[in-house]
Amino acid sequence: MRTTLFALVTLITLVGSACTETTDTADAAPAPPPPPEVDIAQPLKHQLTDWDEFTGRFEAINDVQLRARVTGYLVEKKFKDGQQVKKGDVLFVIDQRPFSYELQRIEAQHELAQKEWQRAQNLRETRAISQEEVDRRFQELQIAKATLDNARLQMRFTEVTAPIDGKVSDSYVDIGNMVEENETVLTRIVSTNPMHFRFEGSQGDLLKYLRLDRAGQRPSSDTAPNPIYIKLMDEDKFHHQGRMHFVDNAIDNSTGTIQATAQVNNDQGILYPGMFGRARLLGRSNYEAVLVPERAINTDQDKKFVYLVDDNEQVQRRYISVGNLLDNDYIVVSDGLTGDEQVVINGIQRIRQTGQAVTPNETELEWREIDTLVDSENATEAVQPAEQD
Repeated sequence: MRTTLFALVTLITLVGSACTETTDTADAAPAPPPPPEVDIAQPLKHQLTDWDEFTGRFEAINDVQLRARVTGYLVEKKFKDGQQVKKGDVLFVIDQRPFSYELQRIEAQHELAQKEWQRAQNLRETRAISQEEVDRRFQELQIAKATLDNARLQMRFTEVTAPIDGKVSDSYVDIGNMVEENETVLTRIVSTNPMHFRFEGSQGDLLKYLRLDRAGQRPSSDTAPNPIYIKLMDEDKFHHQGRMHFVDNAIDNSTGTIQATAQVNNDQGILYPGMFGRARLLGRSNYEAVLVPERAINTDQDKKFVYLVDDNEQVQRRYISVGNLLDNDYIVVSDGLTGDEQVVINGIQRIRQTGQAVTPNETELEWREIDTLVDSENATEAVQPAEQD
């Protein structure tokens, strides 16, 4: 009996001791988690030349609808559809017989008028006729001469010639058809070398270029033939080189854009009017850019910002303005960073608020060379000042 009672007391003592230990452990505060780790680095600084991209379309510098300039029957076509023609080449012949007969008749009238005026001059010397009669016959001679000049011009118009160098389309009218003066379109000729490349820029693009011009960092295409490189849909490099030719004088009210035109060499004949192309236009050249990785950029509605870590290892937000995204995934920071800050480049998802303490791991960004995709043989020339036309 005593043994049983002793065992019961011992059990109660052990249970009470265990409960006391459990209560003491529960009352102890948990240790706070360490600040989250983030990777930080200073922005890169690198010499860059900006190339701004635009989509546009090639156009012929000269585009002519060739019309008949006299009325008559078309009797001859003197070109092959689609061939290159030179200015002055005869392309069509309109039946010349009616114009030839009319020219002969008017030549005879002119010859008679000339004789009548000469006779009147001789008679005036002997005062056989009045000066008024002499003047009348001189006027008739002038009218006859003008009529003769017009008849010769009409005869010339029976041979329809190319007004420009270029590529001719097919014949719009078959031989034997009647063509009407200044009405019937016979064919179309477009110039092929050089070509125009027409594209549109936004108001933001226009303002950027104007401010670069005012700052002396890039001349305006209004006054300087800035270089431009173009690639076609089946090409991977921008190797069709051109020069800026024209910037319009007003912004389109309906689109909010402004028209611009470059002139492009087409010695190889691969460019056609109406063909689309992607262009890179020289922006700011040879400047020191501040760069951060694309993954370091955050968005707050329409604003861009990065997270910085200060000397107290706390996170701060810095709003920035960004420029071009490069092919090596770096973004140009045009405003907001000097390049001496510590920017969070990894672990951004662990940041909950500004002022938050973090554990920074310092890293160093490495520059990776990029291919601007412009023709390497002409890239040096592209960033040099060009001679104006």
